[in-house]
Amino acid sequence: MSYTMSFLEATKARRSTVALTNTSPISDDTIVNIVGHAVKHAPSPFHVQSCRAIVLFKEEHKKLWDFGKESVMATMPPPMQATILPKVAEYRAAYGTAVGYEHSSGMAQFIGESMVGCDPRSLRTTDMASSAWTALCAEGLGCNLQHYQPGISPAVQKEWNVPAEWSLRAQLVFGTPTGPPRGGVDKKFAPLEPRLKVYGQ
Repeated sequence: MSYTMSFLEATKARRSTVALTNTSPISDDTIVNIVGHAVKHAPSPFHVQSCRAIVLFKEEHKKLWDFGKESVMATMPPPMQATILPKVAEYRAAYGTAVGYEHSSGMAQFIGESMVGCDPRSLRTTDMASSAWTALCAEGLGCNLQHYQPGISPAVQKEWNVPAEWSLRAQLVFGTPTGPPRGGVDKKFAPLEPRLKVYGQ
């Protein structure tokens, strides 16, 4: 794959973009390759390689967010539905979703032994999703990261025959952006000095 910007530029450009179309400037195969690369190289304790993903395009992607709508309507009161359902409709209008998982049994063998003091609940697909998000943005796609589990988990597991030991962690929505992230509003940053400390330099 060929990236159109440097890594540091890409991380700066990686911002949540919700207004997405159901088109893509790159091929489905390229998208799958990017997500696969992120899964393969996602760091994990003791290199257990616990990251997993399912990539959904077109109608399969829409089906995922139909499950999202059903979950919202079944679990949230009407005032919250009025706020959340339009967002779900925006996700559904995008081109696809990379659904991120953690292989729970891959970590179980270390709990109580090699991983004393490690909370398995802290294991997330954050690194995979961040890498894929950055790379997809570098190729001209817009993305946003969602967390509609556990409400959608049973339906997703049944629909796509997801192994029971895969724990749903995140949904990375992608598509061609209709404009700049957050409508072009500049991101505000707190001063870096109190957040970054250096010793021994």
